[in-house]
Amino acid sequence: MTDSTNAPEATPPAPLCEPCQGIQRNWRGAPGHAELQQGNHRKELHGNVQVTITGYFCDRCGTHWHYTNDTTNQRAGWSVVVD
Repeated sequence: MTDSTNAPEATPPAPLCEPCQGIQRNWRGAPGHAELQQGNHRKELHGNVQVTITGYFCDRCGTHWHYTNDTTNQRAGWSVVVD
């Protein structure tokens, strides 16, 4: 008999490399780092404003990032993508 109430344990996220640790999150205009490879981008509506979200992948540690370019929100910018 199995206990179906126990959820499988999630694997802990991989640690960020030193350059990724240095990225200032949630601040528009903050720089990334040289080992980030740009991926796809898309446009989304945030309220009444259309913003561009660009995906990045770190060659060193494999972290997936999104950069939200919203000129009306200073708190937009870099965020780690949680799978």
